Amino acid sequence: MSLFNVFDIAGSGMSAQSLRLNTTASNLSNAESVSSSVDETYRSRQPVFSAMVQDHMDPQGASSGVQVLGIVESQAPVRAQYQPDHPLADEKGYVYLPNVNVVEEMANMISASRSYQNNVEVLSTSKRLLQETLRLGE
Repeated sequence: MSLFNVFDIAGSGMSAQSLRLNTTASNLSNAESVSSSVDETYRSRQPVFSAMVQDHMDPQGASSGVQVLGIVESQAPVRAQYQPDHPLADEKGYVYLPNVNVVEEMANMISASRSYQNNVEVLSTSKRLLQETLRLGE
């Protein structure tokens, strides 16, 4: 593996963690949104990642790094809350709140932020090592 592959791997990791931070922010911003039906209620979303590993025997193989497979919605039930005086209440007096767990989302945000920072550190260290290697030739 060349040093330049490290840049690709760390970059794909940063991109993946950025997506994770965006979905977490979306979940947190919709955590207290209210709906009049179960079908219209916001559901928590999470990105799905996969590791890509380059086949060193095949120079045309896939690159190494992190691949985003997609974003999935949580299948956990939404929260029903009895509020008959709410303007969005259904005929039974219930409003529906998302299935977002704010504590889990905050933990996801901290984890994604630290992972992003670690990838930045890998890039910075790799750059510094490459510069020092080039200085050896002077």
